[in-house]
Amino acid sequence: DILVDGKLCDCDIVVDCKVGDPIPLEVKLTNWSKHSVGPFALTVTPYQDYQNGVHNYELQDAITFVGSNTFYIDSVKPTKDSVYFGALLFLYTGDFYLNIKFHEDNCSKELPLSWFCLPSVHIRAMEPV
Repeated sequence: DILVDGKLCDCDIVVDCKVGDPIPLEVKLTNWSKHSVGPFALTVTPYQDYQNGVHNYELQDAITFVGSNTFYIDSVKPTKDSVYFGALLFLYTGDFYLNIKFHEDNCSKELPLSWFCLPSVHIRAMEPV
């Protein structure tokens, strides 16, 4: 599960936030397999979708992370959850998306397939009222 500002995100949800306010990001992974998985890492990469097939990943002047955009995970035990917290700070208005990817390494074959299908996260940063 992915939560932005406490709201569960899926493909049809747009999360509204205010420019200049830190927005909590929570990634919850549940290991439904019979084996522990890890170590591994996942990275959150923001981008803008121009709706013409072009994605802009050069957003260092528009979005910053409070902390790191990469979560390092030792292991997730069978049938257990592992939750990771971070925060985003939007510096400009606009529609942004988060791409969440696992680092490719020798343990990636052990990771549950559902983890590779995390929903796209759509965030609309607006001026504070």
